[in-house]
Amino acid sequence: MSNYKLTIVQLYPKLLNLYGDKGNIACLINRLKWRGIDAELIVCDGETSLDLDKADIVFLGGGADRETEIVQKFLDGYRKELKNFVEDGGVFVAICSGYQMLGKYYPQGGKTVDGLEILDIYTDPAIDGSRLIGNVVLECDGISSRVVGFENHSGRTKIGKYEPLGKIIKGYGNDGESGFEGVSYKNLIGTNLHGPLFPKNPQLCDRILCAALKNKYPDFEGLSKLDDGLEILANEYMVNRI
Repeated sequence: MSNYKLTIVQLYPKLLNLYGDKGNIACLINRLKWRGIDAELIVCDGETSLDLDKADIVFLGGGADRETEIVQKFLDGYRKELKNFVEDGGVFVAICSGYQMLGKYYPQGGKTVDGLEILDIYTDPAIDGSRLIGNVVLECDGISSRVVGFENHSGRTKIGKYEPLGKIIKGYGNDGESGFEGVSYKNLIGTNLHGPLFPKNPQLCDRILCAALKNKYPDFEGLSKLDDGLEILANEYMVNRI
């Protein structure tokens, strides 16, 4: 075992696991353990207070309207702590409705709900009520393979001054118009892609892990290579099929 250790805080997985986000957590943990790096998972389920002092990675998954609204109310009291965590370089991953929750506001059950305002972004409802659904392929800076996932959202997210997670090769992305998907700010990524995301995109998963290790350990030099033969085949199959 190495001397490194990462602590992952998963927010309300019983409510926000609509798209297999447990698979993302399993991927993060296993890709650490396969390298001899210890991983601790702390689940915040609403019964205990949210403590970010130990967190290296915070994960916020996606859920249906009712569940997302419940989680929004839980997290409203932690806006300042979450924003400070991101601004201090903490790694934050937000998927689907969790991504929309990062902004100023987003549509929820036919109404507009105030977001957590961690980022200066916002999500409007579709004027015609249509949904953006289907498989997605992205090109992302620093990742040699294509990033693949599945989107299913009616909201149109505008990210303003921020960098997107990737450029759309196939699919709709943030708003169906800009040609980009997701958002990337410091060590935070938000995206509509699920399915889950990380098992099909090991390079993206490792990018998250490297960011967390570099933020925690100034002497960290990089992750050792893994045999990603099966993961690469799965990724390439999806790219070619899509």
